[in-house]
Amino acid sequence: MHADDLLPGDTPLRLIDQDGGSHPDDRHPFPSTAALLDGYRRLVLARRLNDQADALVRQGRLAVYPSSHGQEACEVAAAMVLADEDWLFPTYRDTVSVITRGVDPFEAFVLLRGDWHSGYDPTVHHVAPQATPLATQLLHAVGFAHAARLRGEDTVVLAMCGDGATSEGDFHEALNFAAVFHLPVVFLVQNNGYAISVPLSRQTAAPSIAHKGIGYGMRGRLVDGNDLAALLAVLGDAVAEAREGGGPTLVEARTYRIKSHTNADDATRYRTAGEVEPWLARDPLLRLRTWLTAEGALDAGDDAEAQAHAERVAADLRTAIMADAEPHPEDLFAHVYATPTPQLREQAQQLDAELAAARATASPTMEATR
Repeated sequence: MHADDLLPGDTPLRLIDQDGGSHPDDRHPFPSTAALLDGYRRLVLARRLNDQADALVRQGRLAVYPSSHGQEACEVAAAMVLADEDWLFPTYRDTVSVITRGVDPFEAFVLLRGDWHSGYDPTVHHVAPQATPLATQLLHAVGFAHAARLRGEDTVVLAMCGDGATSEGDFHEALNFAAVFHLPVVFLVQNNGYAISVPLSRQTAAPSIAHKGIGYGMRGRLVDGNDLAALLAVLGDAVAEAREGGGPTLVEARTYRIKSHTNADDATRYRTAGEVEPWLARDPLLRLRTWLTAEGALDAGDDAEAQAHAERVAADLRTAIMADAEPHPEDLFAHVYATPTPQLREQAQQLDAELAAARATASPTMEATR
């Protein structure tokens, strides 16, 4: 492959601008209207779940929530371009992508409530547990892709991260390994401008994160992260190339983190309202709605139906999260090892005995209140 083929364009690919206008591209055809209409419905649900999660945090029902408000196009596109046999490796901010992949919303949010497990079975929808440590999931994704290759499986892995993760050593190691072994991995970097409070300008002097791809010997692609059409085109091409044996691709999606890093962060300490304001007009949901409406593919009734569906899903999530979980002491010993060690079996037996003794000595009054 020629070096020029590895370099991204000078500007992010955009097929639909912030005003809903079309920008055809010879290399990247428009996704079908049906796919974009499906994507719009998913964006509506994504925005509603982001808002619902923010409310649940304020009510004390979620311990923390890293919102993807304004980044939903990246979240939705990442899941939409994958086939059933493919795998998604998300970060802590990618709950919307996990849900778009098919995971039940309640199961996706259980981790953020502080429960002891990730909430969903990764093998059911081929979604790895959400990773909080920066960039560690990239190494897991590369290892998984290598194992799938050795087993002769037709699997593409899409690994997500933010711009902050590109400053970690694990990012370098994952991309280098993927390129050297020509693995079917697509790395999607959601460049939302900040690694918590550190702007991109203090993380790298490269023209773009996508330009880093050539240093590893892989394609780098730059795309408007608020344009679902462009994301589906670029990520779809990258997944197809990986499946056909073309190796890995590094995709940088330029977007913006509208909300704070998490509910524990005060974004006003490191950025101004004037910086955020222009990005509100670049909202991925509004621009796609404008385009679909102009194309005659979306009317008020369709939009109302999408909103109503999102409201039902949010209500179901709210009800499930509000219900207090009943603790089961024996869960302390579940899923620690495939075969429990003698020490764990001894501890489990000791706990059983203590619980039995407590029940036997409980007063009638305590029993009556159970």
